[in-house]
Amino acid sequence: MLTTSRGISLILALAISALTVAFLLLLDEATPTLLIVAGGISFSVSYILTNITLEFLVFKEISDIYSVLEKIQKKDYSNIPEKSDKLSISPLRRINTSINIYAQTKNKEIEALQKNAEFRREFIADISHELKTPIFAAQGYIHTLLDGAVDDKSVRLKFLKRAAKSLNALDKLVQDLLTLNQMESGVVKFHFETFDLKDLIHEVIEDLEHKAAKRDMLIRFFYDKEKTFNTIADKEKIFRVCQNLISNALKYNNDGGEVEVHLKTHKSQITVEVKDNGKGIPPEDLKRIFERFYRVEKSRSRERGGTGLGLAIVKHILEGHKSKISVSSTLGKGSIFSFELPLEKAPANTVLKTLNSLFV
Repeated sequence: MLTTSRGISLILALAISALTVAFLLLLDEATPTLLIVAGGISFSVSYILTNITLEFLVFKEISDIYSVLEKIQKKDYSNIPEKSDKLSISPLRRINTSINIYAQTKNKEIEALQKNAEFRREFIADISHELKTPIFAAQGYIHTLLDGAVDDKSVRLKFLKRAAKSLNALDKLVQDLLTLNQMESGVVKFHFETFDLKDLIHEVIEDLEHKAAKRDMLIRFFYDKEKTFNTIADKEKIFRVCQNLISNALKYNNDGGEVEVHLKTHKSQITVEVKDNGKGIPPEDLKRIFERFYRVEKSRSRERGGTGLGLAIVKHILEGHKSKISVSSTLGKGSIFSFELPLEKAPANTVLKTLNSLFV
């Protein structure tokens, strides 16, 4: 009983009451009635105040601390309060807060580990499926040839071409995986140089015009012809970013549709927008399209080719340029992908030469 708040309060109240009565006995005017009343009041007030102080400011805080410690021992980090009671005593509050922060940190670590484990499971399942498709296809064609079809010259050539196509797709998948892994680990180095982004996009469009023509599609490029679009970036990797975005816009657009590429400048930035008028992307898929192997329409995506790693690589390339890829989409109207790069302004001597040439 003496270890509870009531027992301790009772002892302290009796001690305070006794001291009060002893002090009053020193006075000549003290009467038995006064001593009884003073002792009773001092006992009651002392007991109530001490009990409230111990119960709500000390024992409750200690109980909360033990409760959190028990959860930590059981490795149950759920429902941990973020803050302790402001009415508690400062040292106990600090101890409780420190324990809560520790528990919350551990809870976040566990959640991160669980997400990573789930991501690994999904990744292994996805990569197994992606590798299986071209391997089984090439294997089927080769075994068919070995079973006797090799003697038929027309069948032999057709099956060898199909096997080679499957192996090329497998090689591209492996190369994209290696590239993505190197970017995430920081192995890939960026080689920054100054170049005209407008000319680079023209090159990309020229490379993809035959792909657009096969589906009767048109690529339109909009920019201000009086402006320069020089930027400092890794030219080869930005070429891959633009190629991937425009290629995706063609791939997921409707036959006979249009892809628009807009190049704009704003203060010290160049904005590149790639817009299509296809089916668009559902809102629930927008946050996941930059994940490895994530496809909005898995069956149609595999029929049209691609490794499912393009947008993930785009994201990492732009992050290496201190930029990011943005996307907005409306179902039935299409999607817009955009990113920004720094605008490299012409140096002063170049401006002077230009001015001098005008006056010669």
